[in-house]
Amino acid sequence: MRVKICGITQPEQGRAIASSGATALGFICVPSSPRYVSTAQIRAVITQLPENIDNIGVFANSTVDKITQTVTDSGLTGVQLHGDESTEFCYELRQSLPHVEIIKAFRIRSLEDLDKAATYTTIVNTLLLDAYHPQQLGGTGKTLDWNMLQQFSPTCPWFLAGGLTPDNILEALNQVKPSGIDLSSGVERAPGDKDLDKVAQLFARLQEQAQSDGNFIS
Repeated sequence: MRVKICGITQPEQGRAIASSGATALGFICVPSSPRYVSTAQIRAVITQLPENIDNIGVFANSTVDKITQTVTDSGLTGVQLHGDESTEFCYELRQSLPHVEIIKAFRIRSLEDLDKAATYTTIVNTLLLDAYHPQQLGGTGKTLDWNMLQQFSPTCPWFLAGGLTPDNILEALNQVKPSGIDLSSGVERAPGDKDLDKVAQLFARLQEQAQSDGNFIS
């Protein structure tokens, strides 16, 4: 299972989190976000990471040209779209970045939102389901209704996000079986400042589960 820690801003924290067991790091490329990082800041983190870590830039209602330029300048291996991007936009971005993972995020309130997410499965590589908030695009600390996701089985991989913490991660994963998990505020002291003790607690909990399930993290 993939484990993505999002909202990385500091090289030393990124390196430590990768060493802890994360398979992907997320970088917020939305200027209005308190976790925003510049292209230079992203590169400063990536240059200290092993090659097997996925580095995902998070964008919202940007342009294909802007996203492509950021990917080229920073060395990102993936793009997460967290705005109102259409299937047509995702297709256009795929043509511009054919070798980059494209993740489409959805803020889920109802089964209709899940149906909408399913329409993107042939266009993007991965889906991400986050909690809905009327003002914020992500990092809200709010959880999803996990019961609603028990029958969610798209034809592409998907991340579970939204209010996940070391304290509730096993409860969430006992109810739903995503391809990966995405945490941000749940392992922070403040926006963009990760709490490495909480990160360690997260991987300790996942390791506990791994010992009973066999190969929980891959």
